[in-house]
Amino acid sequence: MKCWLLLMYGLYIDDVKGTCSPMIDTVCVKCIFFFYCCFGLEKPGCYISNALKAAGFHRSLSDYSLFVRSYQGNFLALLIYVDDVILAGNNLQDIENTKLFLSRQFKLKDLGQLKYFLGIEVARSWNRISLSQRKYALDILNDTGFLGAKPSRFPLDQNVSLTQSDGKLLEDGSAYRRLVGRLIYLTITRPDLTYVVHILSQFMDKPRQPHLAAAHQVLKYIKQTLGQGIMLPSTGNLQLQAFCDADWARCKNTRRSVTGHCILHGGAPISWRTKKQTTVLRSSAEAEYRSMATTCCEITWLKNILKDLKINHTQSVTLFCDNQATMHIASKLVFHERTKHIEIDCHLIREKFKQEWFKHPTFELHSNQQIYLLSH
Repeated sequence: MKCWLLLMYGLYIDDVKGTCSPMIDTVCVKCIFFFYCCFGLEKPGCYISNALKAAGFHRSLSDYSLFVRSYQGNFLALLIYVDDVILAGNNLQDIENTKLFLSRQFKLKDLGQLKYFLGIEVARSWNRISLSQRKYALDILNDTGFLGAKPSRFPLDQNVSLTQSDGKLLEDGSAYRRLVGRLIYLTITRPDLTYVVHILSQFMDKPRQPHLAAAHQVLKYIKQTLGQGIMLPSTGNLQLQAFCDADWARCKNTRRSVTGHCILHGGAPISWRTKKQTTVLRSSAEAEYRSMATTCCEITWLKNILKDLKINHTQSVTLFCDNQATMHIASKLVFHERTKHIEIDCHLIREKFKQEWFKHPTFELHSNQQIYLLSH
């Protein structure tokens, strides 16, 4: 990344407060909608889109905030988030020309090379880029009074099981909701927090004392691992690898299963998620297969993003799963009565196999430990 630009919507608002805050300024959004409703003005996002299209950029169909331009061996990518813009390319002169074009269209402030973006700290060397949220994590600890707390080695004890009815109801749950909301944003660079934050976010409507105690345990773990983040190496292949798993009927309140997946690009994690499945499933194989289908959809989206970024990913994607019954369902073309309700997911995965985007699912017991961190 060669440059970081901070874009101001000078057409309607002269100044935007808290532009480097990870949370959107709701007052700014309300003002934009007010002018749009009263005067029928074109929304800023549409105006920026038209200006970029006039400069030769094309909007990605996979992510409407991403604009790319490629010609004569020069490639330029522009990513917009509210009033912040990241500009990256392989030609410095092309970047300077784009900055000059944008400065003629909008009120612009150039912040130079990317070091801090929406709470994410970027550190670069000749062979890697590191992403972390150390300052953001310190702010959370400082606001909650846990800077001097005793560190913990684990975000959540293994045998802890939180429910909606255990413990005393908190008199004021606003502090808990604010804390969990900030922890959700922290998972952008912390896959180790994804599962426990997913659990805590289920009790935001009526938080209880055990839920708050578990959130405090997470803060102690953050104190132990302040600088932890993601390392993106500049060397190695660009092979996509995916790991998926499901925890069958884990939730005691609904008995729904929890899906977890992690996708690596060149050995570096780029996508991870933990999510409760939408229906109650009657077998662990079905839960695992739905997890595999969700991971396939995420891989398909990533393939489209890589295509927009002119990254040629011709090799097949390796998808790992640790359930043997799921492997048999994926490999056999015969559906039995007990598997009819997952036939749609099966056809989805097989369709991707036919496109040769994925290798056949690989049964690897050694991947259990990696998947365990996401889903158990």
